[in-house]
Amino acid sequence: MEHSLVLFNDLPDEILMIILKKLWNIQVLYSLVGVNKRLNAIVHEPIFSNRLTLMKDFSAYSIDRLPDSILERFFSEILPEIHHNIKWINLESSSMKRILLATNYPNLYGLGLYD
Repeated sequence: MEHSLVLFNDLPDEILMIILKKLWNIQVLYSLVGVNKRLNAIVHEPIFSNRLTLMKDFSAYSIDRLPDSILERFFSEILPEIHHNIKWINLESSSMKRILLATNYPNLYGLGLYD
């Protein structure tokens, strides 16, 4: 195994889930939705989409909106695909209307509104 090469896609699903759970779920969804069938199935698991924070890291003093390019992909592609898994959304006020109108959220029971 001196020159062993293990590719990300060669890892078992269980190992991928452990790795992906360590990441920010918005990054996981944005980066892996639509990449291939296997990764798409993994990131559609409720663990990645039941609670979303659609804003940048925030502190007590500042709340930043996600870049428009990221939000646009969420509005047009990602939210409509995962809408049935979403139970809670944290968002900042300037994006609220577009996020809530992007799709129907049949299982949404909580909304965190910031700024």
